[in-house]
Amino acid sequence: MIFEPSDSELSVTLLVLPDCSLMSLAATLDPMRGANRVAGRSLYRWRVVSPDGSDPVTSAGLKVSAGGPFTAGAQDILIVIGAFHALDHATPRLLNTLRQAARQSRLVIGIEAGSWVLARAGLLDGRKATTHWEDLEAFAQRFPEVETRSDRWVRDNAFLTTGGAAPALDMMLALIRTRHGYSLALDVASLYIYDEVRQASDTQPLVSLGRLLDREPRLAEAIRIMESHIDRPIPVSGIARRLGLSTRGLEMLFAHVIGQSPGQYYLALRLKAARRLILDTHLSMADTAEQTGFSSISSLSRAFKRYFGQPPSQLRRK
Repeated sequence: MIFEPSDSELSVTLLVLPDCSLMSLAATLDPMRGANRVAGRSLYRWRVVSPDGSDPVTSAGLKVSAGGPFTAGAQDILIVIGAFHALDHATPRLLNTLRQAARQSRLVIGIEAGSWVLARAGLLDGRKATTHWEDLEAFAQRFPEVETRSDRWVRDNAFLTTGGAAPALDMMLALIRTRHGYSLALDVASLYIYDEVRQASDTQPLVSLGRLLDREPRLAEAIRIMESHIDRPIPVSGIARRLGLSTRGLEMLFAHVIGQSPGQYYLALRLKAARRLILDTHLSMADTAEQTGFSSISSLSRAFKRYFGQPPSQLRRK
């Protein structure tokens, strides 16, 4: 087991796909560097590879120096880091190599859209897994044989999957803490001035509330209620009642902190969800409308055009 106390060095292969998130790569790789620095010796030894050996370009436009092409070989941990167009980069050759390498790894990790590549290779069949919150619904539809979870990160025996950058950092700190103790993990977290407060099983939020949770917990809870009822919107008056507020009180709270009415914020939340479905899935417009709480395609289209300046059909064609 990788997640058990040990000070032995781990060998790690990071397969970096083009268009990956620079934040997700840093959140995965740098904690290992930090652990080595704090411990004063090598606890993690890694190599960065790409599908064909060329330097992959991240979604931010920066190149990552690859040490060579991805080949089947033995390592303690194999990590696949992907984001945009992950399945476009998952060629039959890469998937075959991935299956071989997975058999020679003690732990296989999919970071963000790396989960999609593992699932496409058939490595997550019958297992629990997660991916970035924007893509959870599409992932579940694309891979019905995988038990999709909305957790920040999920471990199922020798396979582990995470959401985006912050869950990846949480996962790496959990690995360091389990293997080398709380003190070292706290020292590594301190390198990034990072307060690790999330559990693996915490749900990935649509909206990162941050300090709002402490500053205005009632407002944060209102947003959480909206998030969980995208497909079947609740009247603002109903949300207010759940919070023990009057409708006017909730409206004043939103206006003071966010500068919008709760109705405007709720509508924007649903329209942004619709935009993600239009861009990232092949759902029909009728299904998109249904999943974001609109009674018809026309009602979605009217609201979408007012908010984004173009109808959803035009966005999908682009």
